[in-house]
Amino acid sequence: MKDHRGRDLSGITPSGRLTLGNHLGALRRFVERQDEVEGYYFVSDLHALTLPQDPARLRETTLSTAATLIAAGLDPARSTVFVQSQVPTHVEMSYLLECTAYVGELSRMIQFKEKGGRPRTRASLFTYPCLMAADILLYDADRVPVGGDQSQHVELTRDLAIRFNATYGDTLVVPQIAPAALAARVTDLQDPRIKMSKSAPDDALGVVRVLDTPDAIALKIRRAVTDSDNVVTYDPAAKPGVSNLLDILAVLTRQDPQVVADSLRDYGSLKRAVTAAVVAELEPLRRRHDELMGDRAQLAALLAVGADKALRQSSAVLERAKKAVGLTAARLSR
Repeated sequence: MKDHRGRDLSGITPSGRLTLGNHLGALRRFVERQDEVEGYYFVSDLHALTLPQDPARLRETTLSTAATLIAAGLDPARSTVFVQSQVPTHVEMSYLLECTAYVGELSRMIQFKEKGGRPRTRASLFTYPCLMAADILLYDADRVPVGGDQSQHVELTRDLAIRFNATYGDTLVVPQIAPAALAARVTDLQDPRIKMSKSAPDDALGVVRVLDTPDAIALKIRRAVTDSDNVVTYDPAAKPGVSNLLDILAVLTRQDPQVVADSLRDYGSLKRAVTAAVVAELEPLRRRHDELMGDRAQLAALLAVGADKALRQSSAVLERAKKAVGLTAARLSR
């Protein structure tokens, strides 16, 4: 069904401003792999519509997220960066997968179990796992880098691809899950029991945003929760706040967390080291993001190139799937 080097695919929903955890667990890994694989990276703005959105804010957050992908180092000449809604094959393929999925398995999806069941719940919250599966299967992706909170959806994607192939013949590539790195589990600086979430309120002190200023980063890390003994030890169970800071510093300096812990004498030195490392990592990204957002025509042109490439690739897979299920391959002349 395909003849290419390995292919990665990942989407980011513009439900809020991206966090340090998003950068370390996803963006930086994408950049590091872009010479090894053919990468498709997109802003999944259609997924955001499963919940009410302010149109102006959604539009701005979508563009900012796309700019952040490029600013992080994804080169549009080497990787395909695009906005989901600009590639209409995603919605068409999603319907074919809705015709493959069962109500029972969609009702077991964690997002629907947690947020669905209310009278005003949008129907898209129930069906959007099929859109997510379409996002993946349209690109013959070998690997899907994913955090633990999305692994259930990728398992569903695999099930749908296997079922589709069993029913209609060998048509879709069954992807493998690529577990997220440790850095994807960066936790909230104020509550290390939960991950650092881009959906948190904009003023949340526990969430370092990719686009935060150096002063904002310093303030958040200075106020990060630790404990009272002032002993730098890597122990996620007993010292979750301290260990989270050590995890961040370890990933940024490419060292083992325990090695990092052994080099620091107290919490003050730990927080200063984390602040310096985070600022050094994020400040160039923020400046490049601001340049891209300041020239909307250039950003639109870069995204249009990505959308055109994504449409060409996904159209071939969609036509393969339509033919397999018995849909006509071309419009009939009147």
